[in-house]
Amino acid sequence: MPKKIKVRETEEGTTLYSIDPIIMLWHYEVNYVHSYAQDSPFFTALSKGKLLGSACTHCPATFATPRGHCMNCGKKTQWREIPAEGVIHTFTTCYFGGEAFLEETPYTLILVAFKGFDTLLLSRLIGIEEEQARIGMAVRAQFLRNSKFLATDVYFVPSV
Repeated sequence: MPKKIKVRETEEGTTLYSIDPIIMLWHYEVNYVHSYAQDSPFFTALSKGKLLGSACTHCPATFATPRGHCMNCGKKTQWREIPAEGVIHTFTTCYFGGEAFLEETPYTLILVAFKGFDTLLLSRLIGIEEEQARIGMAVRAQFLRNSKFLATDVYFVPSV
């Protein structure tokens, strides 16, 4: 008679939310090494309380989000500091958010326009009630004291 071989089992079960179709709770977690590559200066600047965008080396295009190459002519860009103050181009209130924003929900996302830049920067607006946000409102950048080297290291507050 062949030897019976068994897989090691645990006593924990699975939480089912539905049987047809099967919908279950499944926790998944993984660590990985990540590189910002050519965008690294943007995140380094955030850790130092500065915003960096890019400017085309060939045409007058400027970008408030990092770009290695110009969206207009395709030439390389160079880093350019963005002013800390801008205005709200548009906004939306988010009533659902990812895990990082659960404690802040609802929160306001804004697209910020900066003098001298052709594109907008997406960020959060902090410090006012959601119904107080207005298109054209002056805002200024603030930065996390302890950088996490994430885009959320910068957020905006109303300029007073």
